[in-house]
Amino acid sequence: MGAFQSLLQSQDYIILHGALGTELEYRGHDVSGKLWSAKYLLENPDYIQDIHETYLRAGSDIVTTSSYQATLPGLLDYGLSQEKAETVIALTVTLAKQARDKVWNELSDQEKAKRPFPLISGDVGPYAAYLADGSEYTGQYGSITKEALKDFHRPRIALLIQEGVDLLALETMPNFLEAQALSELLAEEFPEVEAYMSFTSQDGQTISDGTDIATVAELVNASSQILAVGLNCSSPNVYHEFLSRLRQYTQKPLVTYPNSGEVYDGASQTWTQSADHSHSLLENTRDWHKLGAKVVGGCCRTRPQDIEILSGNLR
Repeated sequence: MGAFQSLLQSQDYIILHGALGTELEYRGHDVSGKLWSAKYLLENPDYIQDIHETYLRAGSDIVTTSSYQATLPGLLDYGLSQEKAETVIALTVTLAKQARDKVWNELSDQEKAKRPFPLISGDVGPYAAYLADGSEYTGQYGSITKEALKDFHRPRIALLIQEGVDLLALETMPNFLEAQALSELLAEEFPEVEAYMSFTSQDGQTISDGTDIATVAELVNASSQILAVGLNCSSPNVYHEFLSRLRQYTQKPLVTYPNSGEVYDGASQTWTQSADHSHSLLENTRDWHKLGAKVVGGCCRTRPQDIEILSGNLR
């Protein structure tokens, strides 16, 4: 049994790391451009480690590496050499581990006894993140093939595993072909790694490319490595319906970390419309827990205090 499976079995809630790009912006750092938050891996990685530490002190049980936007093709396009690009992806794990070890060593024995030792999840963002056009919310990838998607994801996954992550976060997936590619890639080439997979949805009835929830659940159920499944970076108002439908087809633990309810405009790289304040993240998470949510947190436009509230009230 791996570390993630053990954590799922021992905890009623597993609290995730929160938004990285949002926090960089809040602290006055520009995250525009195709590399988004990943450019700070090149310019000032201490910023990223400090945010990891902030979320750990807020109560996160899983530290998510800053590799969402750090893909080999994206870094090569930016002008890095193959060797330098690989070093940057490896650095995302180093920063997460250093943050985890620093914060854990600060805790008293009594504090350590109240929470599990945090795990490191290797962030595997979608092909859409490389496109940097907002297709995380449409799933429209054009004519790309499954094999091409495997080729896109393979080197980053290999590097994250080589650097010693405890699990993979296959997150913000809008496209079913990509989910198939990742599921097959794990089984064929990385059979020992554990993961969770989380999708985006715009209507609560399908994932973003229109694939129905039953089809998604069938894929996840067939994988012994994908241990939990759910939604992230989607509006809170679609979660109840999506999770209710998903629970009809799978008994795996569910994953929930919504955005604020604002809408991302890929062309301008800005968030528009108003946040959904009808319920707090804590209220929503408690509601979703009744449907099976166990891996919980907040995504874009949420902040460390949101994680601190979850940690303080759900443990």
